[in-house]
Amino acid sequence: MQTELSPSVSGSPKAIQQNARHAAKVERIAQQLRHRKSTRPASFKKKTPPHQVPKRFDQRRLDDKIDLSDLDQIIEIDVVAMTCTAEPAVTFDEVVHATLRHGLVPIIVPEHKTISLGGSVAGCSIESMSFRHGGFHDTCLEYEIITAKGDVLRCSPGENPLIFQMIHGSFGTLGVLSQLKFRLVRAAPYVHVKYETYETLEAFQQAIQRHFTAQDADYLDGQIFSPTKHVLCVGRFVEKAPYVSRYDWLKAYCESIPRLSEDYLTVYDYLFRYDRGVTHVKPRSLVGRALFGKLIHSDSVLRAADRFHRFLPAKNPPVIVDVFVPFSRTAQFMDWYHREIHYYPVWCVPYRRMRDYEWLSPRWWAGVQDPLFLDLAVYGLKQEPGRNIYKEFEDELLQVNGTKTLISYNYYDEQTFWSIWNKDTYQAVKQFTDPDNIFRDLYTKTCRAALGLEDPAPKPEGSVH
Repeated sequence: MQTELSPSVSGSPKAIQQNARHAAKVERIAQQLRHRKSTRPASFKKKTPPHQVPKRFDQRRLDDKIDLSDLDQIIEIDVVAMTCTAEPAVTFDEVVHATLRHGLVPIIVPEHKTISLGGSVAGCSIESMSFRHGGFHDTCLEYEIITAKGDVLRCSPGENPLIFQMIHGSFGTLGVLSQLKFRLVRAAPYVHVKYETYETLEAFQQAIQRHFTAQDADYLDGQIFSPTKHVLCVGRFVEKAPYVSRYDWLKAYCESIPRLSEDYLTVYDYLFRYDRGVTHVKPRSLVGRALFGKLIHSDSVLRAADRFHRFLPAKNPPVIVDVFVPFSRTAQFMDWYHREIHYYPVWCVPYRRMRDYEWLSPRWWAGVQDPLFLDLAVYGLKQEPGRNIYKEFEDELLQVNGTKTLISYNYYDEQTFWSIWNKDTYQAVKQFTDPDNIFRDLYTKTCRAALGLEDPAPKPEGSVH
């Protein structure tokens, strides 16, 4: 009965079969890379749309493609060790469905159902358990990497440790992540969320610090609705619930936050409570939601944007940005935000500093002492003509020793970029895993190709573009 209900349990015939299939897929991809003759840039073809801010002129659409779409299987779930081994194209929706059968869930589950495991590693996904466990990468135990030359590497904290760490936030520029093993956590059937409302940022941060110190919650995130309204969402696993709310059609979770004092959701519905929008949900009218609410979610919106990218704005794109601010510098950053941006709500995710990540420069880390960051996310802010708010965010982050994820529009010059990201460690891994730079380097891919700019002229051998 156990095997029938859980066909991918560790050691089961299904798991053994999945491992054999996986090996064949890896060999196919490795052979394609070994025999590749083209000097054109290459990127990955996946079954899910990219969970990055869609960009009209992104050159990656014209790249040669390495097809990873069949790397979409959960290989095994170890219910004793509480780990899952899977291929990178598996979505978190699929993982949660599979692991919940055993009363387990991934420790970090990004907000959208169709974010893939591989994308979560490459793009630095976090969520409301991050105040305890950091990002999704921090819950990973092992990666399998296919280099641009077709070599297959095992990477973990004990084996190829620098490659293991640098795959985090690499956006597919260091090789192909073909398999990963990550930790799970026990989950009760329901999550009870309490909403704590604070008038000041200081009181809001003090509450975050209390929960961080006491570790008395399972989930923690919040939203800033104005300079005088901050709501902290404190979630805890519970075995029973007097009622459950669902936010997958007529109601939107983000709209319930400022109205309720508490709420109960199934674990599944809690994990994907923001799938239809983190701070704003469309359609806004009840009639529109009744007609189209089931059809408009993260996957449909991103697929439409990718397919019809020619209709995306050529200038002044809406602002969708995620920034990380040291906890002690949040007040300074938010003073600037309230004065210069004043767009709400702002999503807040406390993020525990698990290590001094190798992909950020020593110079950057030298200015950061905090054990906690606050991730602040802005969605859908319209830009006025003649203003580049993305660049304004980048400039202000330099003042508070903050940084941002690279999923958005990025306008860093090369020197500033490599003062934040660690050029030395990146170059060391790049020369080993992609010496001919077929996947582009991180700066070129995220700050130039994504904007439709030509790759810079080749530099002397051994340097990173």
